[in-house]
Amino acid sequence: MNYTIFDFLGLIGAVGLFLYGMKVMSEGLQKAAGDRLRNILSAMTRNRFTGLLTGCAITAIIQSSSASTVMVVSFVNAGLMTLAQSMAVIFGANVGTTFTAWIIALFGFKVNISAVVLPMIGLAVILLFSNKSKAKSIGEFLIGFALLFMGLNMISDYVPDLQSNPEMFAVLRDYASMGVLSILIFVLVGLVVTAIIQSSAATFAIVLIMCSKGWITYELACAVILGSNIGTTITPLLAAMSGNVAAKRTAFGHLLFNFLGTLWCVCIFVPFAQFNSWLTEFIGQGSPDALFGFVNGLEQTHPEVYSHLFDGSLGSGHEAVQQVSAMQNSVSFGLSIFHTTFNVVNVLIMIWLTKVYVKMVEWLVPSKKRDEEEFSLKYISHGLLMASELNIAQAEKEMSVYAERVARMIDMAHTLIHTKEKSEDFNKLLSRLEKYEDISDRMELEIANYLNRCAEGRLSNEGKHRIAAMLGIIGEIESIADCCYGIGKILLRKIESGVKFTDQIYENIDVMYKYIDEAIALMLTELKDLENVQERPLIDSYNKEREINNLRNSYRTANLENINQGKYEYQAGIYFMDIVSDLERTGDYIINVVDTIKDTFRRKPV
Repeated sequence: MNYTIFDFLGLIGAVGLFLYGMKVMSEGLQKAAGDRLRNILSAMTRNRFTGLLTGCAITAIIQSSSASTVMVVSFVNAGLMTLAQSMAVIFGANVGTTFTAWIIALFGFKVNISAVVLPMIGLAVILLFSNKSKAKSIGEFLIGFALLFMGLNMISDYVPDLQSNPEMFAVLRDYASMGVLSILIFVLVGLVVTAIIQSSAATFAIVLIMCSKGWITYELACAVILGSNIGTTITPLLAAMSGNVAAKRTAFGHLLFNFLGTLWCVCIFVPFAQFNSWLTEFIGQGSPDALFGFVNGLEQTHPEVYSHLFDGSLGSGHEAVQQVSAMQNSVSFGLSIFHTTFNVVNVLIMIWLTKVYVKMVEWLVPSKKRDEEEFSLKYISHGLLMASELNIAQAEKEMSVYAERVARMIDMAHTLIHTKEKSEDFNKLLSRLEKYEDISDRMELEIANYLNRCAEGRLSNEGKHRIAAMLGIIGEIESIADCCYGIGKILLRKIESGVKFTDQIYENIDVMYKYIDEAIALMLTELKDLENVQERPLIDSYNKEREINNLRNSYRTANLENINQGKYEYQAGIYFMDIVSDLERTGDYIINVVDTIKDTFRRKPV
């Protein structure tokens, strides 16, 4: 049978089903335990070995080293991890990704997929109609798991039947007999294929099937797996393109780690592959090298048996089919052992060179000047969103920075009140205040857009509540910025009217600002650590709000008396109370943020 374009499209579809199944399975797990995953990563210890274990565990859970590495890039971008910490987690992710290979090796050729998949989907659909969010997430995980192995089974059906296409086989045979150059070519094939489909697990599945049918040797299959380790770094590199310098360094560190690991392995490739072949045989799984020779020998000696070997016409009881089945199992274990051994050895070497890695990456990816990024978003970007639950932590960090920048506007407005009118300093400060207000508007929009993108992913109920609360908080923070710029507008009207403030008015405004400064400081303290909101700052915030309201009321009463007594002009009193009212509204917006923090982020009631 000739291999047609429809067969090729079928192969593409099978790979797509495999990847989609992995995505659904990953998202189901993240939705069920996303908050816990976020807490684990956000509380990452400085110990490199614990970071190594964390990276290994996270990758094993979500079944994708690309996804876990993108998460690490995101957390470095968000300032939740240092570059050195991220290196340890990335090292662990490379070991954790072998877990997928073992799942495929253990189940992909031993289980009748069609007999397991449909009952699994049936159970999953029942869970999807459950009222419990966790049960629904488990249902999504089971559907993803089923689709993953359906894709694996279909890949086996649609991979080109090389024995029916001798010209294709001849091409591979030419490339397979070139010694060291052949190894380098197949490493490059693994790199390119994985970079295109963005999944080393999918590459592993394809190579495992091709090798198990005797189309390529075990050693060349190992070379493809080796190349896939570099190809898988493309996803975090894409994610880091729009991130900050730390994120770019983390993604480049991942590339450097896998490249250097592949480099040393290529230098000793043949003995290393032979060692893994011996190790597979030593643990009782047979020799992975035997299949290629057996199938090709069968083609020469019994071509009639060879021609029907893989079409099912010989029956499972045929001696040749039984021998091939046993050898397929050896190959699957051999490739899994090679994948695991390479990554474990690579980590054992590189974990001691973490500091050297950090210095190399910092030298290769130099930082930009600080003033170039002074007003850009610091922690979130328009890069890939691989895990919506985990991306919430980035937005929380950016929201805190947003509040800090708006707090600077409060100081600017206060300074502007005491700056000489119509002077150059006054005009510069007012222009700066206006610029900050414009930046505040843009930051609110960008953070809101980022949160909306997170909300489009699969989220737990807690994640949805957090996003809704954060959208409310950034709206209140933007209103604080509007109030600060509003002070500047009041002062412009005052200057146009030719009104002068007395020392008493200035003193009263300073007292009001003192209370506002204390209130904003409490709010910033709470925003900096939303995972551990404390009771005392919340109580202090509510007390400060009452003090601000009482002060506003006392000023309102005293203002009328002062005007009647001729202590200052009526127009001065009007502008004075406009400023006081503006500051009191600032206090209202601050307490609105505190209310949201208390209702959504605080673990225990006050």
